[in-house]
Amino acid sequence: MNHVYRLVISCPDQVGIVAKVAQYIADQGGTIIEANHHTDAANGWFFMRHEILASSLSSGLEVFEEGFAELAEAFQMQWFLSDSQKPKRIALFASKESHCLADLLHRWHENELPGEVVCVISNHADLGDMANWYKVPFHHIPVTPENKPKAFAETENLVKEYNADVIVLARYMQILPPQMCRDYAGQVINIHHSFLPSFVGAKPYHQANERGVKLIGATCHYVTEVLDAGPIIEQDVIRISHAHTIDDMKRLGRDVEKTVLARGLRYHLEDRVLIHGNKTVVFD
Repeated sequence: MNHVYRLVISCPDQVGIVAKVAQYIADQGGTIIEANHHTDAANGWFFMRHEILASSLSSGLEVFEEGFAELAEAFQMQWFLSDSQKPKRIALFASKESHCLADLLHRWHENELPGEVVCVISNHADLGDMANWYKVPFHHIPVTPENKPKAFAETENLVKEYNADVIVLARYMQILPPQMCRDYAGQVINIHHSFLPSFVGAKPYHQANERGVKLIGATCHYVTEVLDAGPIIEQDVIRISHAHTIDDMKRLGRDVEKTVLARGLRYHLEDRVLIHGNKTVVFD
């Protein structure tokens, strides 16, 4: 895999942004190996993601950033530069259901995820052996109505201790406290077992069965204070019929859930997701 720097930008749309950025990179000797652009014409907003071959830069990263800051100010850019050799640190949150956790751990074990799984935190002890098999630290923190503030304080302390860059709710089945949602805005990814905005909340397969839907799906999204309403990263569906029971829907849905979560997480780890309001631009 190439060592690259990822330059990610969003700003008010105006003439000359692409040309100025490309010229600046060229002046630094940089080679662009992937370029993505999108203009939200309705809102007048521009989005960009470039991958720059690290070895091509004639100056160091700090010099590149200092010079680019002047250009960014001129165009009112919100921007960052990330290094592909500094993978994001992932904290996986789980409960009793194993399919999403098992899938992510296996992908990580097989070097399919460009990140570092640093811990598994669960409100049940059931999946401890699985985490241990992958040699990932496992922390059991029970969550009850009586101990929620204390449990989530302990949970957040662990996230800080592991210096996690992203939290993944791999069917965690707990609602994070509002303050934690605010503290980690844009850093907490959830998998919801329905095609949002349909069937928000608990038991979406039961809700889908009652409505007699012909498609069920899964949604990977960022977590906000509003339940199942954060910016959507990735979605997919599978067709069902009147003959499928709720158990059938759960079985079929699990396959969709884990693939959607894995794709959404990969996009995040590769800095392909740009959040704007309650929507995303995903350069896949």
